[in-house]
Formats: sequence, structure tokens, C-alpha cells
Amino acid sequence: MAVISPSRRLRRTPFSDGVEAAGVKSYTVYNRMLLPTMFESVQADYRHLKDHVQVWDVSVERQVELRGPDATRLMQMLTPRDLRRMLPGQCYYVPIVDETGGMLNDPVAVKLSEDRWWISIADSDLLLWVKGIANGYRLDVLVDEPDISPLGVQGPKAEELVARVFGDRVRDIRFFRFDMFQYEGRDLAIARSGYSKQGGFEIYVDGTEIGMPLWNELFAAGEDLNVRAGCPNAIERVEGGLLSYGNDMTDDNTPHECGLGRFCDTQTAIGCIGRDALLRVAKEGPVQQIRPIAIDGDAVPACDRAWPIFGNGKKVGQVTSAAWSPDFGTNVSIGMIRMTHWEPGTRLEVETPEGMRGATVQDAFWL
Repeated sequence: MAVISPSRRLRRTPFSDGVEAAGVKSYTVYNRMLLPTMFESVQADYRHLKDHVQVWDVSVERQVELRGPDATRLMQMLTPRDLRRMLPGQCYYVPIVDETGGMLNDPVAVKLSEDRWWISIADSDLLLWVKGIANGYRLDVLVDEPDISPLGVQGPKAEELVARVFGDRVRDIRFFRFDMFQYEGRDLAIARSGYSKQGGFEIYVDGTEIGMPLWNELFAAGEDLNVRAGCPNAIERVEGGLLSYGNDMTDDNTPHECGLGRFCDTQTAIGCIGRDALLRVAKEGPVQQIRPIAIDGDAVPACDRAWPIFGNGKKVGQVTSAAWSPDFGTNVSIGMIRMTHWEPGTRLEVETPEGMRGATVQDAFWL
């Protein structure tokens, strides 16, 4: 297989030295940075994540910072989720939409204060869209990418590990909340969040200098917890129904098609750029929507392109992510299916690279 040529355009992270020393075996490119995808093997990493604790270099989750008197107004313009009751110290999962209601990103919004926000983005050039909106509407706000690199600590032993480094106060952080902690003279936001269903934290590391000292301290503190370097896991993600922007959804999809309608307060999200388009979608309902699908047979290959889904001989959707689940003994997948065939229990056929497979729509994701 071809390798990726390093260059300054493909940015390293504050934790790259630690990732390489831990024996990373594969990467993907995400927001023009390297995101680890495997250390021992996808299956072994999966088992370890569910049983122990891992430290993830997720610096690729770049921040778009909004700072200034119009920061909150701009944040509301970007999303159909009503942010009026959001308080500093809270994190919200927010669909970001364009003027047609199409998904541009599905980040976590971090409210630092009334006039300062971070948008922790998935893989897309959201910074350019936000700058365009701010300048086009002549808002009094600075939009930039700060030198913030998230470090994830995920798994059932994550709380114990983070508490050993930052103190027992981290145990008081509620889900999708954050608090500020001191580390080597820096104020770091630590949130109870992360891209897994195993529980954990994301440490928003300010600057590059303290990256490796923090990495090393976490590993020293967690030696008896069997801590390892890890990364978002392709199997566990699909089991948990954690969507991947660019894989499971694009700007061709509305939040309602992605099953994110519960994060859209379209009636009250006054100022959202895509509000008028989404009001029509909310009234009429989506004609297709993401569903969990179990695919029959032995382990399917990696899903690096959409696999057509057929019902009664007609194409009715596509599988966008798939993996063999050791814990559930089936191929788990995420698919976008037309409303005529999305009811749980519906039998379908999926055209994989290895041929047609039977499949069944599930009533819920596995985690």
C-alpha cells in the first residue's frame, strides 16, 4: 500500500512523538493532520478500549474560536439548536447547516463565556464558512483557529486515570460539561465527553509545549490501569451509532435525515441561516434517514465507499460504515434508507465488494 509523504501541510500534533513511540500502525488524514486509526489491530484496540483505558491524540478536532460581542449571535446563526439557555461550562452537540439546511459539520460547541466559544469540529473547512458569515454580516467578532489540541482519555478506567493527574474534582464533571484545571501554569478545559460510548474525558491542551509532558504523566499514572495509546475505533463507533461527517453524512443531508432532529429547535432558533429550509423539512418529514443495519454472514471488508442497499430489487439506500462486531457476533453498519424500507425488521440486500448480502434493519444501535 502507498504511504503518505510528510510535509508541513500535513501538520504534526503536540503528541505525535508519543503516538509514534507507542507503535502506531496506521493513520488517516483529518483536517490536514494525522489521526491514528490503529495501534495493535482494530480488533485488539477495540477489546482494550472496552476493558481498560486509552489515551487518544485527537488534535485533529480543531477549534474554531468565536470571540467578541457578537460571538453568541454568530454561534446561533450557524446551528438550528436553540442556544439561549446554554450556560458557560456546558458543551452542546450542534448540527451546523448551510442556507439549504444541509449539514456542514456536527461539532461540539464549548461555551467558555458569553462572548467566547470554541467549536470543536469534525473533518471539514468550517473555519472558512464561519469567517464568511461573520464578515458578510459585519459582525463584531474575531473568528480564528486557536492553538488548542484535544487529548482524549477513554474507557471504563478513564475517570480514575484523569483524577490521578488532575485531582478528584474531575469526578464532579457531568456529561457534556467542562471545568478548568491548572497544569504546568496553563488553564486547561477538561470535558466529560469523547468519540466513544465507553465514557471518558477530553483535555483541551493549550499550546504545544505541555503536550508530551502531559502525555507522559498520564502513562506513568496509569501503568497499573493497563493504559495504552489508542484512537477512535471503527468497530465501537458503529456499534454506538456515532456518526462520521463525510462518511455517514454530507452537505446533501439534513439533520433530520441524520437522525439529529432532536438537536434542532427550528421554531425557536431565531437567526439560524438554514432555519427556513429546515422548517419545511420538519413539517414534511424526511424521506430517508440513518438506520442501524445488521449484515448477514462472515466479516465484511472495510467500507471505503458507499454500498448500495436494495429492497425488492430496487435501490433504497446505502451503507456508509460497516464492521464485524466481536461482541455482537454480526456485521454492524450505519445506512441511509428510504422511508419505505426503514422499519425495524425489514429485510434488505446490501451490495458489498464481495457480493450481495442479506441484511436487517435494527430498532436501535448496539450500544
